[in-house]
Amino acid sequence: MENIRILCYGDSNTWGYISGTDHQRYGNNERWTKILTSLLGDKFEIIEEGLNSRTLTSNDTRPGKEGKNGYEYLLPCLDTHDPIDLVVLMLGTNELKSAYNKTAKEIGELLEEYFIKTILNRKSQLQDSYPKLLVVTPPLVNEDAEYCKAGGKYVGAGSKAKELNEIYKKLSEKYNCYFLGNEGLETGIDGVHLTKESHTKLANSIAEKLKKIYT
Repeated sequence: MENIRILCYGDSNTWGYISGTDHQRYGNNERWTKILTSLLGDKFEIIEEGLNSRTLTSNDTRPGKEGKNGYEYLLPCLDTHDPIDLVVLMLGTNELKSAYNKTAKEIGELLEEYFIKTILNRKSQLQDSYPKLLVVTPPLVNEDAEYCKAGGKYVGAGSKAKELNEIYKKLSEKYNCYFLGNEGLETGIDGVHLTKESHTKLANSIAEKLKKIYT
């Protein structure tokens, strides 16, 4: 029997960025994608596709930050890992940056048009199937954290991030996707990246969802 292939597509919180560090990553027994692997067992294959600073559609103009546009890589990624049974999608945090000047509503519209529609309609090249989709709301941003306040990086992001939970939930219902909210997910000292404990919580929540889907 073929493994159930799960693609985890996200930003630094999928990559496993340790809050408050200079690009240090949680280990294989700490970040949620690897914990998920251990929780689900050999029946599942978990594919990690987290990228630091990944946006929805915005282009990061900082030197050395090329290739962060999440939509530009989405189709190649889906085709690279084909066949995919389900995509776990957790994106939107970086789009909250002041530099991109997006409202929560606009972020939801981007998620719908460029990600939800694309994923659900990308037929496998190898078999007669389409990926299922689990939309996960990113954690709330603490814009009062020093990292977020520096240079006005995340002005207004806290309230926008709260709105995303309801927006993502409604989109999931509209397209008959699976949904997981950000309740209980906490960020660390920088106000953006998940704590070690929240990586464990997220892995357990997703594992529970997937076991229900594939029982």
